[in-house]
Amino acid sequence: MQQAKLRFGIIGNASALTAAIERAIRVAPIDLSVLVVGESGAGKEFFPQIIHAHSSRKHAKYIAVNCGAIPEGTIDSELFGHEKGAFTGAVDSRKGYFEEADGGTIFLDEVAELPLTTQARLLRVLESGEYLRVGSSAVRRTNVRIVAATNVDLPRAIAEGRFREDLYYRLSTVLITVPPLRDRGSDIRLLAVRFASDFAERYHTPPVGFDAEAEALMRHYRWPGNVRQLKNVVDQLALFEAGKTVTPDMLRSYLPSVADTYMPVAAGGDAHSYAREREMLLGMIFNMQRRLDAIQERLDAEGRHDERRLLPADTFAATGKSLIVVPKSDGECAEVPYAEVSDNAPAAPATSAPSDSDETLAEREREAIRAALTRNEGRRKAAAAQLGISERTLYRKIKEYGLE
Repeated sequence: MQQAKLRFGIIGNASALTAAIERAIRVAPIDLSVLVVGESGAGKEFFPQIIHAHSSRKHAKYIAVNCGAIPEGTIDSELFGHEKGAFTGAVDSRKGYFEEADGGTIFLDEVAELPLTTQARLLRVLESGEYLRVGSSAVRRTNVRIVAATNVDLPRAIAEGRFREDLYYRLSTVLITVPPLRDRGSDIRLLAVRFASDFAERYHTPPVGFDAEAEALMRHYRWPGNVRQLKNVVDQLALFEAGKTVTPDMLRSYLPSVADTYMPVAAGGDAHSYAREREMLLGMIFNMQRRLDAIQERLDAEGRHDERRLLPADTFAATGKSLIVVPKSDGECAEVPYAEVSDNAPAAPATSAPSDSDETLAEREREAIRAALTRNEGRRKAAAAQLGISERTLYRKIKEYGLE
């Protein structure tokens, strides 16, 4: 396992990544077709190399083919070869990748991009090892091991008629799933430090560091581009922030603003548990509240808000809300009792109490804040970023719920 990581430059100790590498090593000596699935940029290209290096074919050729980069009109010729005069421009006979890789391993990356006619030809190779060159009727044979990879949901592609079901079962004799970067926990920090160190060594620049809150932000960022995106971000930081310690604000300026944060699943946890769904819903509520607060503050600052057009005081009392935010003369905002703002508002009944539903929501809000503080070891700034609320709001909530 460690030899494979060192040889191919794989960094990380996440259990899902370790299981995928172990699966590749176990299947390598056995001539079975392997399908590697995972998101784009997750590192699928390492696994066919591991399989080839640990197989009996390791001294034969290894050819990697990006099926998505070859035009549909020439893909058959590239894979299976063609005869002279088979089509315009075929001035001579040419071997295809399957003939070149005879006795070795061929890696078909982005295999879901193959046209249906080419999929039929590939199925024949998998079943019998036979193929035809384009423009020829002579059957040829090849002895290759096929490892394919894709970031497409193949069962869905089959249902939509874009991929052959029989080919899917032939390719996926052994299935290897590469985990996305966001599910690899502390591996994110290891990769970031390694990328920063490599950049500094290659270009002779002062290395960058990452503070604890920046590392927490990296762990909770979604990383839609996976390892490839992380490397690009770290390379930019190493160039423009050379010699500095990266803070969350510095890191955010290099991340796409449209991407969302991500709540990683605890080790051994259920990815589809009700607890995780509840946390996600609470996070959405916090984000909505934050946006509403921002809109309210902007309206207050612009003088468009008339505090006398607020809800009646008994409405605030019924929900346990007796304070509202109003602008001051110096442009700042302050929370004051509703009765001090609206002279016409009736006094809140002293016996009013929050409803059961409000108490339940408050309990969930308190639990979500407590859990965020626990996950971030009491770092309020990181907890506020995770919850999607401002630090000021978090401080007020901590005091309100007695979480000091």
